[in-house]
Amino acid sequence: MEYIILLIALVGIVFGADYLVAGAVSIAKKYKVSDFVIGAAIVGVGTSMPELVVSFIGAINGNADVAIGNVVGSNIFNVLGILGLTAVFFPIAVNKDNMKFEIPLCIFVSLLLTVLAFNFFNGSVATIGRLDGLVLLGVFALFMWYSFYRDRKQSSSIQQDASEEESVSPLWLAIVKVVGGLAVLITSCDFFVDNAVIIAKSFGVNDAFISLTLIACGTSLPELAASVAAAIKKNTQMALGNIVGSNIFNITLILGLSSQVMPLTSSGITSIDYIVMIAAAIVPLLLGFRGRINRLAGAVMFISFIAYNWYLLSTQLA
Repeated sequence: MEYIILLIALVGIVFGADYLVAGAVSIAKKYKVSDFVIGAAIVGVGTSMPELVVSFIGAINGNADVAIGNVVGSNIFNVLGILGLTAVFFPIAVNKDNMKFEIPLCIFVSLLLTVLAFNFFNGSVATIGRLDGLVLLGVFALFMWYSFYRDRKQSSSIQQDASEEESVSPLWLAIVKVVGGLAVLITSCDFFVDNAVIIAKSFGVNDAFISLTLIACGTSLPELAASVAAAIKKNTQMALGNIVGSNIFNITLILGLSSQVMPLTSSGITSIDYIVMIAAAIVPLLLGFRGRINRLAGAVMFISFIAYNWYLLSTQLA
């Protein structure tokens, strides 16, 4: 029965993502917001709602391995798994603005999380306390403000093409698509994660492994569906923005809020997991100097993701 629910949930995720992206594109065109910013600020935040729910519940239940592992694993999957797989089929353009702000910020918050988690200043066990969470929330607020401020400033002199205006859905319909698509995504993702955990528990694996793999991939399925849907619509900037925005959102807002519920002390998420997360955040910057992430680079990224998961599985079986 669990496998049937998984299949139904996967279908719901795909359809929900398609409506979410379609509505977001209409809103972007109507208000002359760039595809990258709408992907980072609206689609990125929206598709990260499952991570928020899972990490928040993990914090409430005192399970920091789930709260932190969900974010770390999702960020790795988002870049190496989703962005890599998307690039295999649809090479992704990376422009200079992405290289100057959003991608470096994603690297910065990944490093910041690692420093805060391991508390390098006094060498204590990996913990994200309430003060650490407030720092992360402050970074999130600055990111959102500056993204919209910069985009509004850059687009103030840009005139929208008449043919583009004709293709824009009415605002009420675009909002219905975004809200409806997001609701279907979150609900489907919830069913997917719950049943994936039931199946995983039957094989006797621990919470850290489940959160870094099954839960992380499950809660990131909206990002996968949204990125592929955006790429199919020839909107690779939205696909890139979705991933970068989601990763920033996961670290700053999700762990920022979760740590306010209860300080997160984790022993199951190791330094290797944090290092892989940081390396994944750096990959788009290295590849971006060439102007795009091509099919070969995407394949290497996806293979790296498989290798990381093989390493996690081997440690469980050892």
